[in-house]
Amino acid sequence: MLSIYNDLTRTKEPFEPLQPGKVNMYVCGMTVYDLCHLGHARVMVVFDVVYRYLRSIGFDVTYVRNITDIDDKIIARANERGEPFSELTNRFIAAMHEDADALGVLPPDQEPRATGHLPAIIRMIGRLIERGHAYVADNGDVYYDVRSFPEYGKLSGKSIDDLEAGARVEPGEVKRDPLDFALWKAAKPDEPAWDSPWGQGRPGWHIECSAMSTEALGDTFDIHGGGADLTFPHHENEIAQSEGATGHPFVRYWMHNGFVRINDEKMSKSLGNFFTVREILERYRPKEVRYFILTSQYRSPLNYDEEHLENARAALTRFYTALRGLPDAEPKGAEEFEQAFHAAMQDDFNTPEALAAMFELVREINRVRQAAPDVAAGLAAALRRMGDALGILQQEPEAYLRAAADDDGMSDSEIDALIKKRQQAKQDKDWAEADRIRDELQGAGIVLEDGPGGTTWRRG
Repeated sequence: MLSIYNDLTRTKEPFEPLQPGKVNMYVCGMTVYDLCHLGHARVMVVFDVVYRYLRSIGFDVTYVRNITDIDDKIIARANERGEPFSELTNRFIAAMHEDADALGVLPPDQEPRATGHLPAIIRMIGRLIERGHAYVADNGDVYYDVRSFPEYGKLSGKSIDDLEAGARVEPGEVKRDPLDFALWKAAKPDEPAWDSPWGQGRPGWHIECSAMSTEALGDTFDIHGGGADLTFPHHENEIAQSEGATGHPFVRYWMHNGFVRINDEKMSKSLGNFFTVREILERYRPKEVRYFILTSQYRSPLNYDEEHLENARAALTRFYTALRGLPDAEPKGAEEFEQAFHAAMQDDFNTPEALAAMFELVREINRVRQAAPDVAAGLAAALRRMGDALGILQQEPEAYLRAAADDDGMSDSEIDALIKKRQQAKQDKDWAEADRIRDELQGAGIVLEDGPGGTTWRRG
């Protein structure tokens, strides 16, 4: 049985969705004012694997990943650039989709935007006011009354009293308590605004996700995910808002992926170790980056360094080399390896252990491929099926192994022409020329593999 570490209970629990065979999952997506960075890539890949694996074991999954397309950072960036906020957000949404596609991330079933759900947001704020969980300040802002929700802090483990000890109301603020947070922000000059019962304004960040998730998936749903940085205050506030408005439990299983570190330091612009997805993809292929992300269990920190990316490149080369030359077949003969793979994945999506099971299968393929090619083909089909559940090994092996790591290397046609010249030199017993061509190709990073069927090649 699948088990998931539930951050709400701080224990690993058997996964039992509300409806047998059906999973509803919501993940906090990007605030679109800049390009995706490696932290965003990890969130997208981690929950794409959750989505893929749940589907692979027979669940009907509805996956919702939102877009925050209005907030303080978006407004500030649009004003800096002198453009409408919607032009800015549309451009970065398109860039986000390009990055997700490159990393092999499947589109979610729904991708709601905050600005497209203003009526639902306003309705939820109204219910919170009616139920005594929110109030309208003198300036038209609407605040959530944190002390009206006794269970506040149950996700993060923080107590209201401890939080209040380090908080204070700043001069000029109109909220009653330093812990209260904004649900609706009254309109300011040069900011986008929408009509509401409390005057023109725009939603606070936290209320967006409560309104969009419950509108898409109902008052209670199965899985809510996001980065560990969102646990407090964002997800804590979502619980208070949603349960305060509906009177029902909000989410059954809370999942958070760990932080990204760069060479064992926290990633940040101030430290100069901040990488966008596009910067990384200038040096590494998308599947290498995806594979690298899978080498850490999703709750653990992910440490980015060159050695780890090179290891990911070597690992994928090993997988594809094992698959190379084996025909399509029915998956068979790999029950032991499949059991190990699923045991790992059903233990809170333990992708490092799942990859280890796949490597054991690669060893078996290589062991039997010469003596029993039909058996090897069945094993290879099982390996591809495991890869599908992780979003890897989906290219043709020959195409992958021949693909350039960058556009500046020797072209496929140039390599093929040199190999043909080398074969002719060998036929002519011109061993010096054959060796010279081999050395030239090796110098360009091309690995030759001579076998009974001729010479194949791959980029090293």
